[in-house]
Amino acid sequence: MGLVERKGLHIFTELDKKKIRFFATFLNKLARDMTNYYNKKLDKPFKPINKSKGKGYDPVTKADRAFEKFIRSKIKKKFPKHNIIGEEFGNKKNKSDFTWVIDPIDGTRSFIIGNPTWSNLISLNYKGNPIFGLANFPILKKYYYNQSDKVAYVVENNKRKKINTNKKVKYKDLKLAAGLHGAISLNKQKKITKFLNLMQFPCSDALSYAQVCEGKLDVVFQCSNKIWDIHPLIPIINASGGIVSTIDNRDAKFAGNILASSNKNIHIKIQSLLKPIA
Repeated sequence: MGLVERKGLHIFTELDKKKIRFFATFLNKLARDMTNYYNKKLDKPFKPINKSKGKGYDPVTKADRAFEKFIRSKIKKKFPKHNIIGEEFGNKKNKSDFTWVIDPIDGTRSFIIGNPTWSNLISLNYKGNPIFGLANFPILKKYYYNQSDKVAYVVENNKRKKINTNKKVKYKDLKLAAGLHGAISLNKQKKITKFLNLMQFPCSDALSYAQVCEGKLDVVFQCSNKIWDIHPLIPIINASGGIVSTIDNRDAKFAGNILASSNKNIHIKIQSLLKPIA
């Protein structure tokens, strides 16, 4: 099986170096601004509202909406002509090749119960392809972002470190996390028992993808992603040397059931195990 072409990596050739640095600098500052905003305004309990209205559980809080308003205001101030898509307030269209995609709180359930693994996710897309990504974890005091198509960093306690996936890991040694989220029936799960036997860790939303980027995990499989769940992570995974796609080998920008791996060989092997449900 050949892997899908990662278009976002080639888009950088259309942008000048000054603009690339400008976007990366903006995301760096935005991460710090969001953490400060949380500490000053949102570090308190919030009552959840179920967006599903009795059809399952899809919580949202006033904090989700406050965060998105804050992020939108920062983007609009710096890039007034850019498009913006956010989970809570929809799509603001302009005639621009650039679109920002926002998940103000990825992991709202974790946020509600005080689990520190929730994050703010933001991507900048160019001509429909994610080229810059930011995953900010205010409680953990760290954030992940890509500086270019080949360089990604984690900044923890104000110390920056370049990150790379574990390219040398062998199949027998891999560390795998997965979140099925009720999207795969028990009958279908019976078709992927070899994969299920490899599951060692629960999927902690964006944090698990970030841990692939820094070599702490080797594979993450997560079902039912929306574009704001995965677009911000695609550029970071790519820039750190990882591979990301849907399980049926489409571009990850289309969202859905997403597989991220530390290297090409592992990705192809895990895709083959998931093929019966792809």
